[in-house]
Amino acid sequence: MSAASKSGGKPKLACEISAERILAGRISDHRQTVTACARYELAPGSVVPDLTENNLARREAVRKAIQETLSSISERSRDVIAILPDAAVRVVLLDFEVLPTDLAEAESVVRFRLKKSLPFDVDKAKVSYHAQPSGTGIKVVAAVALSSVIEDYEAAFRDAGYSPGVVLPSTLAALGATDARRPTLLVKVDTRTTSIAILEENQMLLFRTLENLRGVQITGEQLAEEVYPSVVFFQDTYHLNIEQIFVAGLPQAEGAAPALRAQTGAEVRELVRPSQLGHGSRDVPAWAMAGVVGALLS
Repeated sequence: MSAASKSGGKPKLACEISAERILAGRISDHRQTVTACARYELAPGSVVPDLTENNLARREAVRKAIQETLSSISERSRDVIAILPDAAVRVVLLDFEVLPTDLAEAESVVRFRLKKSLPFDVDKAKVSYHAQPSGTGIKVVAAVALSSVIEDYEAAFRDAGYSPGVVLPSTLAALGATDARRPTLLVKVDTRTTSIAILEENQMLLFRTLENLRGVQITGEQLAEEVYPSVVFFQDTYHLNIEQIFVAGLPQAEGAAPALRAQTGAEVRELVRPSQLGHGSRDVPAWAMAGVVGALLS
């Protein structure tokens, strides 16, 4: 993963590739609202998110979809935040007493610790990490993916005429739309995975991506059952209770609210509000835009 645009500033465009569709958005100049959005529905099997295998099964179709989706909103912009499926990137939390101040040495230490957490050779992977103080030590949030997987996605953007200067997995991108000053649970669902992030004082304390065989048809009770072990682990480890829950990726998020509220007692809301999307976004559902909105508003 990478984190800088050619122009030196943060891109005003974000584009998410998922197994079902391409989603894109452009942020306003004052960076408070996503003023334009677009989507393109992919044929089944065009994108097959995976940690180790080729993801773009129909590469030309994906390239065309990226080009058509972005060209409708990009104006003159070419730098873009590329958002990838959670199933294509492994996110790992690591605890350290200290990290070297030299960036190259620190990355080597992080890579060494990741070796036992991956189903592939870390030496063939791209690693991006964020270090945050945690008590008397340092907690590292690391995103890691095979270089070949990342490079295939990046090439699709470049072939479509855009520069993917920033690359993020979907749920990490969505966190940009999350106000997590108090204990917060983010649950993001797609057709293949359910990702769970728990934060407090805007610091990530838990992250899990689970296989989701039910897709977006998962019921509120089923979702609460999947989330429950993570909630219990968080409560037992940090002696805190979840105070708010954000849900993303479900067409009917209100259907999940009763079960999640009964389980935790926390307020449950959709992560992306329609008010965060401009008037030119009526054909794009807010529930699907968490990654794009979070990446642009962060």
